[in-house]
Amino acid sequence: MKHLYILLSLFLALLFLGCSAPIPEPVKIDTTHKQVSYLKDVKPILDKRCVSCHSCYNSPCQSKFSSYEGVDRGGSKLLVYNATRLRAADPTRLFIDAKNTEEWHNKGFYSLTKNFDANTSYNDSIMMQMLHDKKVNPEVIGSYDPEYDDLICPRDSQEMGEYFEEKPNHGMPYGFPAIKESEYQTLAAWLHQGAQGPTAQEQHQITSPSSKALTEIKKWEAFLNTPDPKHSVTARYLYEHLYLAHWNFTEAPQEFYEIVRSKTAYPEAIDVIPTVRPFDDPKSKFYYRIQRIHSTIVHKTHMVVEFDDAKLERMNELFIKPKWVEKPHYIDYHTKSSANPFVAFFQIPVKARYQFMLDHSHYIVMTFIRGPVCRGQMALNVIHDHFWVMFQDPEYDISIQQPGFLLRQANNLAMPIETSTQRLLDTFSDAYRKRYEKYFIAKQKLYDRAYPQGLPLDSIWRGNTASDAPLLTIYRHFNSASVHKGVLGGQPRTMWVIDYPQLERIYYSLVAGYDVFGNVSHQTNIRRYMDFLRLEGELNFISYLPQDLRLKKFKSWYIGDSDVEEVEQVAILNRETAFDYKTVYPQSELIEYIVDKHILKSTNIAFDNLNYYSAGEHPPAMPQTFSTLEDFQNGARSLTAPGTGFITRVVEGQVNNALIRITMPDGSDKVMTLVVNRWHDNVNSLFRESDNLNPMKDTIDFIDGSIGSYPNMFIVLDYKELPDFFDLIKNYDASETYEKKIAKYFISRSNEEFWETFDWFQEHFNQAEPLQAGLYDLNRYYHKGW
Repeated sequence: MKHLYILLSLFLALLFLGCSAPIPEPVKIDTTHKQVSYLKDVKPILDKRCVSCHSCYNSPCQSKFSSYEGVDRGGSKLLVYNATRLRAADPTRLFIDAKNTEEWHNKGFYSLTKNFDANTSYNDSIMMQMLHDKKVNPEVIGSYDPEYDDLICPRDSQEMGEYFEEKPNHGMPYGFPAIKESEYQTLAAWLHQGAQGPTAQEQHQITSPSSKALTEIKKWEAFLNTPDPKHSVTARYLYEHLYLAHWNFTEAPQEFYEIVRSKTAYPEAIDVIPTVRPFDDPKSKFYYRIQRIHSTIVHKTHMVVEFDDAKLERMNELFIKPKWVEKPHYIDYHTKSSANPFVAFFQIPVKARYQFMLDHSHYIVMTFIRGPVCRGQMALNVIHDHFWVMFQDPEYDISIQQPGFLLRQANNLAMPIETSTQRLLDTFSDAYRKRYEKYFIAKQKLYDRAYPQGLPLDSIWRGNTASDAPLLTIYRHFNSASVHKGVLGGQPRTMWVIDYPQLERIYYSLVAGYDVFGNVSHQTNIRRYMDFLRLEGELNFISYLPQDLRLKKFKSWYIGDSDVEEVEQVAILNRETAFDYKTVYPQSELIEYIVDKHILKSTNIAFDNLNYYSAGEHPPAMPQTFSTLEDFQNGARSLTAPGTGFITRVVEGQVNNALIRITMPDGSDKVMTLVVNRWHDNVNSLFRESDNLNPMKDTIDFIDGSIGSYPNMFIVLDYKELPDFFDLIKNYDASETYEKKIAKYFISRSNEEFWETFDWFQEHFNQAEPLQAGLYDLNRYYHKGW
C-alpha cells in the first residue's frame, strides 16, 4: 500500500510537471559601466510608456509606475474593483496605507523589479521578462482590455511562464508596440543594476516645496490649524471638500500639492493619518498639512484648485467673519453625525457652505467623476451621455432661507455612507428611498408656500465673474466622463438644476463617503441613491417648464420605465410657471434665455456654434464641394444628426471619445474631439444597460480641443482629406472600401507609429493647457489592432 501511494504521488507530480508551463529563461543583459539614473534616465521612459496605464486604482495588478514608491511597491493579485466583495477590503492607497516596501509586501504586494537570477549577465525580474517578451513577440494580436482582462499578475518565474502561455503577445507595453531599443537597453541596465530609486538628495528635491510655495503653505497651514472653534470647524469642512484637490499656488505655478491630516506639525516631516474617508475619526491629535505631489500628474485624477491671498481672504469672508448659526463649538467624529454634513456642520451658515461649493463648482462636480470612483461605472451608468448642469441661486434656495429645515430633515438626508460594509440583506433595501421621499415632499411643500407662482429665472445662479462656472457640460464616454465649463454640444435631452442639499449629498455619496474598497452592498446602495439625486436635479429643471409639458418631458427621459408613473404624484409638476413663454419650443426658449440673457454677460459663457441648433433648426446637408471654411464647417455640422453608420461601427468597440489631429493649410495643426453621445431610453436600471441603448439615435459632437482623460482612438488627417473623412462618418457601411478608410485615418494600437502619435497628442495637450493637462490614460484605447 505504501509503495502504491508513492507511485501515485510520483505519477501526479509528473502529470503536474508535464502540464505546467515552461519557465522562461533569464534574459541576457548587455551590461554597461554607466550608472543609470532613475530620475534622469528611467522615469522619463516610464512616464511616456508605462504610466498611461499604471497610475490609479484601475492599474493592472495595482502596479503604479507614476512614482518610484509605486515601482518599488510592485504588483498585487488583490482586486480593487470587485463587484462581488462581501466584506470591505483593506485599502491599498500608495503613500497612505503602508510606509515602506516591507509593509507593502506584508499586504500581499511583491516585487516586479527584483532579479531572481544570481548570474551577473542575466536578469530574471518580472519587469525584465515582460519587456523582453514584447521585444521578441512585438505583434499586437487579438483583443486587449487591461481593466477587465483576467490577468494572472505573475509574481515569480513559474507564474511568468503560465502568463506567457496563456497570453501570447501580451508583454509590456501591454497591447501596444514595443518601446525603442535604446529605451529597452536603458530599462534593462537599470533593472540589472538593482532598480535603484532617487538618491536622498534627489528625493528631497522632488518632495520639498520651493521657497515661494513654502511661503504660501505656511499661510494656509496657519489658517487651517488656528485652534479656536470657528477656525477648527471651518478647516474640517474645507479639508473634507478639498482633500482630493491638486493645490496650485499662483506664486509657484509648476508645482502641485495636496492637503492631509498629519500627526506632526511644521517643521517636522509629515506623518499621514491613514483614515479611509476624510470624515473618519483620526483617533489622535492631528494637524492639517500641505504636501508636495511628486508622482507624475495624470489627467484622470488631476483636479486643480488655485490658491492665493485672494482665496485666503475669501475663506475668511465666507466662514470666519459672519456670525454663525450657533456659538462656534468643537465637533466630534461620531460615525453617524460625521457622515451627515447637515448635522456635522450645522453651526456654519448654510449660505457660506453653498457659496464655497459654487465658487468651486467645476472642481466639485469633477470629483464625482475623477474621485475615488476611478473606473467610473458607479457614477456613470446612472447618468445620460450628455447633459447640462445649472445651480440654484443662494438667494432662492429654501435651505438657506430656512436653515433649520435641513436639521429637522437630518435623518431623511442621511446617506448610505456610514460604513463600507453594509449587510448583504440591505443591498436592495428601500429604507433610504423612503427617507429620501419624505425629505423631497417636505421640501416641495416649502417651495409651494414660498413660490406659489413658480421660481423666477433669477433663481438660476448666474455666477459672479468670467472664471465662474454657473453652467457645466457633462459628457459620459461609456466608462469615463468629463466635465466642462460652459455649454458644449447640441441641446441635450435632459438638464439638471442643483440646489445646495443635492450638491452636498452627491459629493458626500460619490466622493467623501465612497469607499472604493467597500463591499457590494455599500457600492450598490450608493449607486441606487444616485438614482434619487439624478431625479431630483431633473425635476428641479422641469419645474421651470410649462406645467402641461413637464410630465411628458420627464417621461421622455425614462422610456419603458414603469416606476416613472409614480412621478405623476409629485407636487413639483403642478406648481405655477413664472417664466412667460412665447414660443412652441419651451425648453429651447428657456435655455437660450438663461444663456444669452442671464449668464452670458457676467461669465462669457456662450453656445457651441458648431454643434448647437436652436429649436426648429436642423443640421445642414453635406456640401457637394469644399472650397470655403464654411463648407468644412457645414460638413462637420451635417454629421451631428443621429443615425450615421459609422456610429454603430465604433460604439460596438467602445469608441466614444476620439482625438483628431487635422493639419491645416498653413502647416499648423488643429485638435478636435469626436464625442459619441449614446442614446439611453432610460438610465434608471442598475443592470442590463445594453437593453436601453439605441445606436440609431446616437449623435456626434465635434468639440474644439481635447476633452476626456481616456482617448479611445487617435485620428490623423490632412485638411484636404476632410471630405473623404466626412464621407466615412456619414456613409460607412462595413464594406471593404470604408474599412480601408478606417485603417487610413484611425491609429490602431498595433500601428508602428502609435507611440509617436500618442506623444504628439500628449505634448499638444501639455502646451495647450499647462495647468490642467496630465497624462492621458490608455487603458480604454480601442481594444483591437489591425
